[in-house]
Amino acid sequence: MKLFVQIILVVVFLLSINSFSYSLFESSVNAAEQQKKTRKTPALRERVYSQLARAQKLADEGNVTEGMAVLEKIKNRQNQLNSYERAMLWNFIGFIQYSEENISAAVDAFKEVIEQEPIPEALEMSTVFSLAQLSMSLERYDDTIAYLDRWDTLVGEKTNRASAFTLRANAMYANRQYQPALAAIDAAITALEDGKQPKENWLVLKRALHFELKQTNLVAETTEQLVRLFDKPKYWIELANLYGELDKEDLHLAVLEAAYQQGYINKSRDFQTLAQLYYYSGAPYKAANILQNEIDKGTINPDLKIYTFLAQCWEAAKELDYAIVVLKKASDETEEISILQRLARLHVDLEKWNDALTYANKAEEHIDIMTNPGNVYVAKGIALLNLKRYDESIEAFRKAETIKDTSRIASQWLKFAQRESESSFARKQIADLSE
Repeated sequence: MKLFVQIILVVVFLLSINSFSYSLFESSVNAAEQQKKTRKTPALRERVYSQLARAQKLADEGNVTEGMAVLEKIKNRQNQLNSYERAMLWNFIGFIQYSEENISAAVDAFKEVIEQEPIPEALEMSTVFSLAQLSMSLERYDDTIAYLDRWDTLVGEKTNRASAFTLRANAMYANRQYQPALAAIDAAITALEDGKQPKENWLVLKRALHFELKQTNLVAETTEQLVRLFDKPKYWIELANLYGELDKEDLHLAVLEAAYQQGYINKSRDFQTLAQLYYYSGAPYKAANILQNEIDKGTINPDLKIYTFLAQCWEAAKELDYAIVVLKKASDETEEISILQRLARLHVDLEKWNDALTYANKAEEHIDIMTNPGNVYVAKGIALLNLKRYDESIEAFRKAETIKDTSRIASQWLKFAQRESESSFARKQIADLSE
């Protein structure tokens, strides 16, 4: 702040110096002459300048109260000062108040600066812009926009207005003026010199505005820029999720997979989303591997839903033993009947008849509250059939036959079981006769 105040003091003094001059300032005389051509202003006299410089020195040395006392004495005889000297007095008061973090008092002082006429145009422009910035910090958004309007009338056409556009955009965004705010931030980006890229917070604001305006495609486009220019993990995840919202599932998977490969994913829900995308895109083994790895690491805290989906992935990948391990873990933590049903069926698929019968019997204990009890009877019947317990198998298939969802397949198995039972009986009779 000390250096900033000194620079401001030297610049504004050079802009207004008339007959009085030091060799230190000779290099800027041409700038001062150019300023005179645009607006004729009175000079800052040496006597006043020296008093202002004394106040500054005291403030820089930490004697703010004494510095302000000097400025107060000058303020008491304002009627003896010309417009530029009064402006400089208030300018000093404003900067000292700002350095002391008295922002409201600084704003009041800078308002006094631009009330003086005439003053150098450069001083007016810089002060008006400072007022816009300070008003923004005080959340006085209407004032910010008003000062920027005034600043726009002062600057030349060649002035780079990118910073002013972004300040305006932020104030309008805070005021919920989303469409004009978007126009302002777009103007800031357009105003950049060739080869220069927009600042990250500009694009973040632009994306927020598109979001408020429900322009999801443009939210995605802006996030693509953030990924390309700043390559932060959060932007990759956000872009992937946006593609999901836009039903661009191929891009959703591609971007989330790229983020995973770069180590950018660290949240449970994102791992689960990637697993689901893999599963539904026909890669259940990848889906199962991701879920299993993150469960093992402790990233994902599995519940019944996750266990069920993981088992489904292993089953689709033809890794039935893994599916059974997962479902057994789930059954240890819950008495969910659907888990027992699936365990019975998977053991049938693996031709582990005793295990299949064990889980089918456990499931049958809850048959009255099952949504699809026929499957339990079918699994039980198949297990019993292969254990050559034909009468019990036939009984199970008859129960399944009475249930609509399994009636057809149960009927087929029933006929087969009856034939096997008859064949077994015939073989037994032949064996008995041969004895």
